[in-house]
Amino acid sequence: MKKTVVILAAMAILFVSGTAAVAGDSANVAVSATVVGTCKFNNGGTIIFNLDPSNGGDVNGAVTQPEFWCTKNATYTITDDNGLYETGTTHKMKHASLNEFIEYNFSYTAAGTGAGKNSPITMNIASTVAEAQYVNASAGSYSDTVVLTIAP
Repeated sequence: MKKTVVILAAMAILFVSGTAAVAGDSANVAVSATVVGTCKFNNGGTIIFNLDPSNGGDVNGAVTQPEFWCTKNATYTITDDNGLYETGTTHKMKHASLNEFIEYNFSYTAAGTGAGKNSPITMNIASTVAEAQYVNASAGSYSDTVVLTIAP
């Protein structure tokens, strides 16, 4: 009888495990991702003018170009706030202690396409002060701050 019980138990286990395999199912798991179009400045820049009325002529600024990156294939646009002392879209530097200003031109390429974080882009700012703007200006330091904004 013991032998019969063992055989019946073994058959029951086989039957249950066979039933479990038949009752199984599968499902698909959808996997997706979105890469965010992002742009970030790595560093700002500087523009320095040496305005000497005795030399005359328009003066190009010595520019240290800002650098930035944008997500690969993200189209970006750069804008600026025209500086602290602007009049409309005219950029101006202010004398450190007098209420005097020197106008300057400020231009750059405002749009493009990113190549990824490991492929930084150097801006191409150009800036000039026309002779008429500084030839009769008071001696001293003049400054301005222009805020650049980049968006994908």
